[in-house]
Amino acid sequence: MSAELRNYDQELFWFQRRLTLAAALVVVCFLALLGRFVFLQVVQHRHYATLAEANRIDIQPEAPNRGIITDRNGVVLASNYSAYTLEINPQKVANLDAAIDEVAKIVDISQRDRRRFRRLYEEFRSNDSLPLKSRLSDEEVARVAANRYRLPGVEIKARLFRQYPFGEVASHVIGYIGRINQGEKERIEAQGLTASYKGSDYIGKVGIELSYEKELHGTAGATEVEVDASRRVVRTLSRKPSTTGNNLQLSLDIRLQKIAEDAFGTRRGALVAIEPSTGDVLAFVSRPGYDPNLFVDGIDPQNWEALNTSDDKPLLNRPLRGAYPPGSTYKPFMALMAQELGVRTAQQTISDPGFFRLGGGYWRDDKVGGHGVVDLVKSIAVSCDTYYYQIAAETDIDEWAVFMKQFGFGQKTGIDIDGELSGILPTREWKAKRFPKDPKLHVGDQVSLGIGQGFNTFTPLQMAHATAILANRGTVFKPHLVKRVQDSRSGEARLTQPTPAYTIPLKDAHVDAVMRGLEGVVKEGTGRTPFMNAKYTSGGKTGTAQVFSLRGGEYIASQVAERLRDHAWYIALAPLEKPTIALVAFVENGGFGSESAAPIARKVLDAWFDPVVLGAALKKPADDRNALPPAAETPDMRRPR
Repeated sequence: MSAELRNYDQELFWFQRRLTLAAALVVVCFLALLGRFVFLQVVQHRHYATLAEANRIDIQPEAPNRGIITDRNGVVLASNYSAYTLEINPQKVANLDAAIDEVAKIVDISQRDRRRFRRLYEEFRSNDSLPLKSRLSDEEVARVAANRYRLPGVEIKARLFRQYPFGEVASHVIGYIGRINQGEKERIEAQGLTASYKGSDYIGKVGIELSYEKELHGTAGATEVEVDASRRVVRTLSRKPSTTGNNLQLSLDIRLQKIAEDAFGTRRGALVAIEPSTGDVLAFVSRPGYDPNLFVDGIDPQNWEALNTSDDKPLLNRPLRGAYPPGSTYKPFMALMAQELGVRTAQQTISDPGFFRLGGGYWRDDKVGGHGVVDLVKSIAVSCDTYYYQIAAETDIDEWAVFMKQFGFGQKTGIDIDGELSGILPTREWKAKRFPKDPKLHVGDQVSLGIGQGFNTFTPLQMAHATAILANRGTVFKPHLVKRVQDSRSGEARLTQPTPAYTIPLKDAHVDAVMRGLEGVVKEGTGRTPFMNAKYTSGGKTGTAQVFSLRGGEYIASQVAERLRDHAWYIALAPLEKPTIALVAFVENGGFGSESAAPIARKVLDAWFDPVVLGAALKKPADDRNALPPAAETPDMRRPR
């Protein structure tokens, strides 16, 4: 058997071939790595540098300070303060109740805190943390910080809080703020305001806080910080400060507001006082009110239910959204209309037998046997129904409506607060649309309208606005609650309503006759007793509006359920020579205007013309139940009254 000979040349050839391939593979891999390196370091340098920078740098939004709200004399009505809040992020907690119980071992967590947190959690299910307890003391902050390692999802945050130093006083004017809900988030995005609300959790919900949200909110800022791998701040790189919202100076005099609210006691109702020459709303009362401080941290379910289910409807803004028959307070405007339309002159008289007949209809006067011979001035002073039954029967309802619209009846006044109702000023067209089965406006309908009953329904704000127009002899200023807006950066303030809206062409003689009638109410009519010995001149008119039809029966207040009793009105202007204030007082189910509404008006007018009484109104804060910190200082926006 012969030995096999090896071919060394062939083996060397294949070895070299394999070596070449391996070397080529190494070169290709190296080139691929080099290419990838060049791609990452050169081509995509900016992209990866941005990612790396993003991991290293964190942008922390800075919520703006909300603007301050003051009254016309610079008294702070809404301000801000900072405090620490204990919050829980539900997304980072396996068992919420257990987490709250664990926190409760460290700081006191009340049942109110728990209820409020649960309500917020159910309403705002999101990735954000929710407040469990607000206004933590330094000791509570230290205790929570020392136990953070065993409290996952629990955070301590410094927050800005809104405070309302006077509690319920002017609550329906100022309103309140609350957490931004989903619908509001969508609206903010649709308006392109997302950047301004970065870091903000709260927004105006009602009142001035809502209507002037854009002015009050300000613009969010941002702080650029460097963080480590654990997201802890290493250093601050840059800061763009937030811009504080603009400050608002209201036309309200909080002293007069407080006096007016106190005058109502426990009664339900409304009062609006206006400066005729400017449209400034001096007082805007809705009773009962509510404490807006309850809403700042998120109202708890118990208080929310109490406010919503109360028969007294404390959340109802009565001057703005309460529509009621005006009763006899409508008569001065009917008297003015009758003169302007040529239906009556001031000198013409009627003989009042105590009733009015037309066709088969019969309408009684409030005085049995009537008022005898009555002219226009006397008709206002003694509130003669028969006089106005006749005017209504002789006037075209559509011409009547055109005239009354000029005074704001059945129209939104355009006041700078959301939610105003327009009320009802009937016309033939309105009747046909509202009652398609009985579209005709009957004579009986029209006669009732003449004394402020029937289909007429106006808001207390509309009645006050109309009274201010009358006091101003036809020059109309749109009523407004915000007098000035002060720019937070420049400090410059601008008026919100500098000029009249329009003027009604009224004859002075016609206005004079109505004014004499209003003066007669105070001197010898239904307002005589409430305004006895007043140190100023005034004119006024009482009104009593039916809540339900008597159907020919006799009204005896003591035999009628309280909430079915008549509503009480009183309109007033003073001083009579050149009024500086016009107001309406309305007491829901208050009975006769002279007994319940007129005395309230008297207290308000007495205070307005007596600096001593006005100055003493705020000696004691209206509500200190929440033990809030003192109001922050605010730029001087004082102006003479």
